[in-house]
Amino acid sequence: FVKEFGHARVPRNFPQNPSLGVWVSNQRQRYKKYLKGDSPSKLIEHRIQLLHNLGFEWECLGHNSQPWDISYDELVSFVKE
Repeated sequence: FVKEFGHARVPRNFPQNPSLGVWVSNQRQRYKKYLKGDSPSKLIEHRIQLLHNLGFEWECLGHNSQPWDISYDELVSFVKE
């Protein structure tokens, strides 16, 4: 994904690889639990560091709080023009 799109902001509803989108969404949820000190969180510091090293983004919102999917679609339209 990073090689193709240049970032690691995989949207939850990613048609090319739905299971990747779900997995990424789960990691974001687990990270939120981890930050809150939720002990059953399956996301451990080592895994957080691995994702961080890939450029993983824990929030998938743009600067204007617009969902990534919408911003991406706008970018695709712009590039095609």
